[in-house]
Amino acid sequence: MPEPVTAGCEPIGMSRLDEHGATNGTAPPRGYTPAPMAIAKADEAIERLRRNILQVFIGNTAAVDRLICCLLARGHVLIEDVPGVGKTVLATTLARSIQGAFNRIQMTPDLLPSDVLGVSVYDRNTGEFNFRKGPIFANILLADEINRTTPRTQSALLESMNEATVSIEGHIFRLDRPFMVIATQNPYEYEGTYLLPENQLDRFLMQIALGYPSAEDEARVIEQRPSETTLHEIEPVLEPAQVIALQERVDAVRLDRSLIDYIVEIANRTRRHDDLQVGLSPRGTLALAQAARATAVLAGRDFCTPDDIVDNLLPVGAHRVVSRAAMQSGNARVAAEVLRQVLQSVPSPA
Repeated sequence: MPEPVTAGCEPIGMSRLDEHGATNGTAPPRGYTPAPMAIAKADEAIERLRRNILQVFIGNTAAVDRLICCLLARGHVLIEDVPGVGKTVLATTLARSIQGAFNRIQMTPDLLPSDVLGVSVYDRNTGEFNFRKGPIFANILLADEINRTTPRTQSALLESMNEATVSIEGHIFRLDRPFMVIATQNPYEYEGTYLLPENQLDRFLMQIALGYPSAEDEARVIEQRPSETTLHEIEPVLEPAQVIALQERVDAVRLDRSLIDYIVEIANRTRRHDDLQVGLSPRGTLALAQAARATAVLAGRDFCTPDDIVDNLLPVGAHRVVSRAAMQSGNARVAAEVLRQVLQSVPSPA
């Protein structure tokens, strides 16, 4: 089983900066004016969504928070773990908790890009080609076992994940908001899997692992069998417009200049690190900043703290950097250790 280096075992918002010699950083920025009514509404909506998911996905609240964080940050998430730990159940429950279009693609080696994006069909009556939209046209797309399909088909998702558009035969189609891709995959050393290329991995805001449940949680799963009962009865608790409002709330979160400099310094040190061949890209720093903002909203704040950056560095950064020893010992394990070293070497803003 892969080491859950990107799972985020601690609940989002927990302070972990003391070991790096920094303060807790929970005070608002100077000159800051809070918006309590907006925060209260966001808290209520997020809590409804969290409770709805935990009816089915029992135990790992940290993974649920990571998934919600990606949704609020307009990001996509890659869930990697061994078969049978609830990857598909977690993704499906989130999708069904939002009143929007949900499509699921079972990725297989014979899947073609047109099976994802859509295809033009000739109409004999009109003598014209009509475009039939593929499953990518949804609010939530579940790409199940994404690394079992070929790189050619994987690349069909790149434009949609980056720009929320689909280009077909000279026409550009804009996807409806909100749009989120939740992909699951088995560890790459499993039979019948393809490595996701770096440009594909870079489109995912986070990569997380679930791990095995505790003995108590696993006993509850056996007793309740939520994937066979509760999952089929789950009702939406948020409308698309509410999700968009939460995403706009994330955009409005205050990120102090000292925290921006903190992110940039972390990225620069990964680019100069001897053990890394590729450091954190500018897209990676943007993703880290947006994840920090979403984490602040989850914690009931509309300002960021250093904790929000530290909490998200591994799930946001470990799959984006490339270690020089990747082929020998696995990229994720080495990359996570390097990122921990970088965190210890960069002074945190007081």
